Amino acid sequence: QVQLVESGGGLVQAGDSLRLSCAASGLTFSINTMGWFRQAPGKEREFVSAISWSSSNTDYADSVKGRFTVSRDNAKNTVSLQMNSLKPEDTAVYFCAASRDIIFGFKRNAIDYWGQGTQVTVSS
Repeated sequence: QVQLVESGGGLVQAGDSLRLSCAASGLTFSINTMGWFRQAPGKEREFVSAISWSSSNTDYADSVKGRFTVSRDNAKNTVSLQMNSLKPEDTAVYFCAASRDIIFGFKRNAIDYWGQGTQVTVSS
């Protein structure tokens, strides 16, 4: 089993930046892709970003490209999401996720482990 714990959420104003972090523990050797999903009120959970084990490949939802950057540190078993130029529509609960699959599967909800989520609220 793998446990994921997010941190870094909060309330910010439009245009501000925020950095989310996720620490993995347990059988982390089984993890390939890590990344983030989000769920806004009344909406389905959606893919945000993913990064491969070696960090050589990343992927982003169109809505966050150019504003968000995902990174990981395998030595520390962490994945981070730097969010810049935040917009009110970025308001959501952000979930860290980990998968044994490659990014292709990760984006299509082939998720083996979920974090508990952290709230990000962007005011206009």
